[in-house]
Parts: sequence; C-alpha cells; structure tokens
Amino acid sequence: MDTDIHASLWLWAAFNIGILVLLVVDLGIFHREAHAVSVREAALWTVTWVSLAMAFDLGVYLLADPEPGLAFLTGYVIELSLSVDNIFVFVLLFAYFAVPPAYQHRVLFWGILSVILMRGSVIVAGSVLVEQLHWILYVFGALLIISAWRMATQGGGHDDPSQNPAVRFIRRFFPVTENYEGHRFFVRRDGVFMVTPLFIVLVALNTTDLVFAIDSIPAIFAITHDPFIVYTSNLCAVMGLRSMYFLLAGVVDRFHYLQFGLSVILAFVGTKMLLEDVYEVPIAASLGVIAAVITVAVAASLVRPKDQVAASEDSHPESPHPA
Repeated sequence: MDTDIHASLWLWAAFNIGILVLLVVDLGIFHREAHAVSVREAALWTVTWVSLAMAFDLGVYLLADPEPGLAFLTGYVIELSLSVDNIFVFVLLFAYFAVPPAYQHRVLFWGILSVILMRGSVIVAGSVLVEQLHWILYVFGALLIISAWRMATQGGGHDDPSQNPAVRFIRRFFPVTENYEGHRFFVRRDGVFMVTPLFIVLVALNTTDLVFAIDSIPAIFAITHDPFIVYTSNLCAVMGLRSMYFLLAGVVDRFHYLQFGLSVILAFVGTKMLLEDVYEVPIAASLGVIAAVITVAVAASLVRPKDQVAASEDSHPESPHPA
C-alpha cells in the first residue's frame, strides 16, 4: 500500500492519546468498583468498541483514501477472528486459577496496557525488518503456514497453565499468597513483599498474548506494510477483546469448527505473503475470503453441533484392521 498516513506523527499521537483516554474512562468510571460483568453489559461494550473501530476506519478512509481504509478493516477482521483463540485461553486460565468473576475484568484491563506496549514494540520491530529486509516476508509467510498446520492438527489444544515458564519463574523467586487478596496484585505481609494469584494470572495472560502476537501481527503485514494501519487495526481489535470474552465465554466452545476456519485464514494470508512478488491479491478479495471462511465455520458449527459430531463418531467406530 502506498500512503503517507504512517508519516503523520500527529495521527500516532492522537490515536494513542485516544486509547489512553478510553482506558481511563473504562476503569475510572464504568469499572471503578470490581464486579462480575453481565452478558448485557458485555454486549453493550462490544457494540461500543466495534462502533469506535468503524468510526476510526471511516476517519482513515476520509483522511487518506479507500485503500488504507479497506486495509484497516481487513486487518481488524483478521485480528478479531484470531482473538477468538485468546478467548479459549482466557476461559482455561480463569478456570484453572479459579479467578472470581468480579476480578476478571481488572486482570484483562491491566493486561491490555501490557499488550499495547508489547505489541507496539513487536510492530515497530516488524516494520523495520520488512522495510530493511524484504525477504523477511517469506519468513513471516512460512511461520503463518506452520501455525495454520499446528492449529488444524492440534484441534485447538492449549498448554497446561502451570507449565508456563513465566508463571514458574514468578512462583520460584517470589512468595505468593495462598488466597486472592481482593483485586490487588501485590501485598506486604510482616514486611515481606508478596505477589497474589491475581498477578500470576496477569503474567500468564501477557505471556500467552505474546505467542498469539507472533501469528496475528505477521498476518496483518500480509495485508499492508503501513505500520500505522498494522498498529491501529491490531490495537482496536485488542481493545474490544475484553468485552468479547465476557460475551462469548459461555458459548465459544460451540463454535468447534472455528479453529479449523482460523487455520484456513492463517494458511491463506501466509500463502498470500509468499506469493506477494508473483501476484498481489487485492485487499478487497482478501477481506472477502476471510469473511467467507469465518461465516462458513460459524454456520457449520451451528448446523452440526459438537455433541452431534461426537455422537456420530461414537456410532461409527473405526473398523479394526484385519489380522
């Protein structure tokens, strides 16, 4: 994509200030008191975050031209789709650590701040590599195809949270309180600094997101090399991830074909990146393919529920091999 939007420093400043203001309003006004987020509240917040992202995309469209606006929308859809896998992990982590519902939003909120810094650094580094070393695109493409194969063959399996290297490091070198201490991450007991289980969960979430960033960020570079579009589309999707979790946590397991759909998307954008110097797939076509894959995966999950698939497999056991 050929656009000077990434060179406008005031746009970078305005976007980041806007993100910080929204985070302050979120925690300082609407979630000042820790409470369990209801489905209705989550739905309202999800609509809010998606509407803000679309309003921003309209601004990009008007300030630049249709191409970066379409690139933002495509990157946003890719990131939002891949974020569904994050929701599976959130469900696993919160269940494993028995995080009280009233504290889950606070963990996700502070996790977002870490994600902004972490993903921002990864995007800057990726942009420099793409600009200086064009062949790195082939590496990104290969990594995406490998990730697609792993996601398709592993069936969405995730690692045991207790084996997370960062979690094991914290537990080894810092004393951890036996129980949750309200919404606090740190406490002092008899002059001894201690971390709480809530901080352990925060560390687990952040390290897990770093792994997801390795997939999602290169995927957006397959759509555009403009660091501003990559960064803003990524962050806009991440900002809405918390409300999506509370909205979908109870039903996300029903979309059992979505993991396969996500693997198809990763394979598609990886192949697109590998063939970039041979044939450049139009952004509109990429958006159409991604939207179609998601639609088919969700529809298939609803038409053929998970329990129906399991029942079918049980009723047709694999035939024994002849002796």
